[in-house]
Amino acid sequence: MSSLLNTVLPCYVRRTRLPLLSLRCVDCRSETATTGQGRFRVNANGKLLDVWLLVRCVSCGRTHKLTVHERAPVKSFDPTQLDGYHSSDPDLVASTLLDPRLARRHHFALNWEGCWRLDTPSVWVDEPWPVQVVVHFEDPVPLRPERLVARGLGLSRNAVLRRVKSEIPLRRPTSSGFTFTVLPGDSRSTTSEIPG
Repeated sequence: MSSLLNTVLPCYVRRTRLPLLSLRCVDCRSETATTGQGRFRVNANGKLLDVWLLVRCVSCGRTHKLTVHERAPVKSFDPTQLDGYHSSDPDLVASTLLDPRLARRHHFALNWEGCWRLDTPSVWVDEPWPVQVVVHFEDPVPLRPERLVARGLGLSRNAVLRRVKSEIPLRRPTSSGFTFTVLPGDSRSTTSEIPG
């Protein structure tokens, strides 16, 4: 198949905002919380520091603290990281929230609905078929490849199953990069299946 490929194109799954947390509120029992703009709280107790990531219940507004570091010696922190906690650096907020260890410790899941976009090349129609596409994930957004490919290429899900070949299962969620090949449309395809 690779010898028949004319073009290799990259696609990128990018985060548009921080995902919501599926985390039960102790006050109103809602299941949804947000980091909002993302803030840390740092508390010093002698030479020990506590660092929390603050999240807010979407329903009632109650603030919850997710422990990031507990009674950690000040000397154990990299100065740049410590500055990031004090200034609530957005990149540090994102990397902390997306760390699976934090989710396991606090028993929450991330809700990525509406928090990502797929950036695709704008030259699909001009490219000769078949086309090989390499998908890169900038953040661990769990998506079904079938849905991702359909959305990115403007194909129906039936067309994806007919025209797309991949080494990974298209119906099983992934958050890792993968490669797929789009074959030329057949007589059953319609022009609406090809992005314009």
